[in-house]
Amino acid sequence: MTETAVGSPASPSAVPLPAASAGPGPVTAPGKRSPGGRLRALDGLRLLAALMVALYHYGGRGGDITEAWGSSPAIQFPTLHSWFAYGCLGVQVFFVISGFVICMSGWGRPLRSFFASRVSRLMPAYWVAVLLVTAVFALPVVAYDAVSPSDALLNLTLLQQPLGADRVLGVCWTLWVEVRFYALFALCVVLPGASRRRVVLFCAVWTLAAAVADAADEPLLDLVLMPEYAPFFIGGIGIYLLHRDRRDVIAWGIVAVSWLTGQHYAVAELWHRPGPGHFSYRSATVIIAIVTLGFLAVLAVALGRLHRADWRWLTVAGALTYPFYLVHEHLGWVVVEVLHQRLGLPAHATLAGTLAGMLALAWVFNRFVERRATPLLRDALAKGR
Repeated sequence: MTETAVGSPASPSAVPLPAASAGPGPVTAPGKRSPGGRLRALDGLRLLAALMVALYHYGGRGGDITEAWGSSPAIQFPTLHSWFAYGCLGVQVFFVISGFVICMSGWGRPLRSFFASRVSRLMPAYWVAVLLVTAVFALPVVAYDAVSPSDALLNLTLLQQPLGADRVLGVCWTLWVEVRFYALFALCVVLPGASRRRVVLFCAVWTLAAAVADAADEPLLDLVLMPEYAPFFIGGIGIYLLHRDRRDVIAWGIVAVSWLTGQHYAVAELWHRPGPGHFSYRSATVIIAIVTLGFLAVLAVALGRLHRADWRWLTVAGALTYPFYLVHEHLGWVVVEVLHQRLGLPAHATLAGTLAGMLALAWVFNRFVERRATPLLRDALAKGR
């Protein structure tokens, strides 16, 4: 991830996918679950990470958002823009959560069921978001250019990035990262059958192979093994092993090594020397602190340290996270321009209004798209129809 990381082609966000409700199999020392089987504190953490990314997109960088505000976000938020710039690290937190959730949802499942679960959770809201953003950007009153019809259609496959097409959703690069993680986990763990031994071996081999890929500087190896993101997924998997058995010393080692390598990649990609050529300066110490807090937060959920955070509204927060993440960036530009430049709202009110509007739209997505399409698509795929 570079200075323009989230949503830029130059820097290929866990993505905040809907979390699975429970992982099958015996659990020695789990975090406390709600009656419905969800780790509600994890839902809240996912929404927090999504809001971090949104603040980064709205006030923590330059680019198209400058046109929406009418001036640089550094002018709109003289102090806060420096903190908003750290919001891109919400992506790394998402990847840790994703490692935890995918290991939980894939444990004890056959490959067909795992595939059906992931596709049905990922695609319905994504398809509607692509169509909606394409349609809005095609309106004459909108100042932003829509992608070509051919590229818009290709975006429906989630293969636009490897095929070099323009992206409708800036955040979709993180979905491409997630899909590659799903494929690795499915082939190496789900297909042969998940077990502690197999998961530990997968984590160890991927950690070493990712380091070799980084040293070899071979594009194909980088594409498959994703060395800059692997530690976060692997760390999440290790945390799930601790969720099953907190006495697992090897799992503690997996988490520790993943944190150490993860903070290295985060600092290497996001830190730079202070200078006038950058939107803002990110401290290496703060980057390490945020990565550490992300690991610790997921670990706290897994070990039951946040069991008191079992409020029903957190389930709603978790349900809104993925659609909010999909629509907030590009549609947020349009809302910011309308509220700030055309209606004259102050910057802070515009920011709050835009976040509220995108959350409301996410609720519509969840209510009328995900709740209806996800079970239909999942059942159809699981039955092979």
